[in-house]
Amino acid sequence: MHPTVIEALQPLLQAAESAGFQPAVASGYRDFERQLAIFNAKARGQRPLLDSQGQVLQAERLSEEQRLAAILRWSALPGLSRHHWGTDLDIYDAGVCVEGYQVQLTQAECDGAMAGFHQWLTGWLDQQSDWYRPYREDLGGVAPEPWHLSFRPWARQCEGVLNPARLAQVLEASDIELKALILSDLPALVARYTRVAD
Repeated sequence: MHPTVIEALQPLLQAAESAGFQPAVASGYRDFERQLAIFNAKARGQRPLLDSQGQVLQAERLSEEQRLAAILRWSALPGLSRHHWGTDLDIYDAGVCVEGYQVQLTQAECDGAMAGFHQWLTGWLDQQSDWYRPYREDLGGVAPEPWHLSFRPWARQCEGVLNPARLAQVLEASDIELKALILSDLPALVARYTRVAD
């Protein structure tokens, strides 16, 4: 992550620890190749596809358009992930992770095992302006992700330099699955899946 973001994260971590939680970052910076691997694994059926409620879909029964929509509901298109910027992270409470527990980063987990932490986090976020949840509500693109935090001062700058024409060139040169479909509808995909809450 960006050094300024790491420094800005410290008050959140300290406040969470003081409140009795064990905050941990599940994912911070993620480069294009890592996002591409995640995307392609889902497109190839090597990782599960989920519906809007987090239930597993039968990928083999979906059209290419439906598969793409299911992937993008939960995983960003390579080149559009906010994790590329070093400004965003996924956070959870390691204190509830008993031996063998695997962090899911799902709404069910946020409402269940991680509920206390996310309720506390909501209150903490309301008391400051640098950190926010860009996917706190459903805007018709990415599903709500209470675990996803963004450092507003740097993230806003990154949002302003997104270049869809350059993204098209990068995707054209990549080995991304569903390439023809993505490139044929890229402006609409960018518009739909980069909308965030303020």
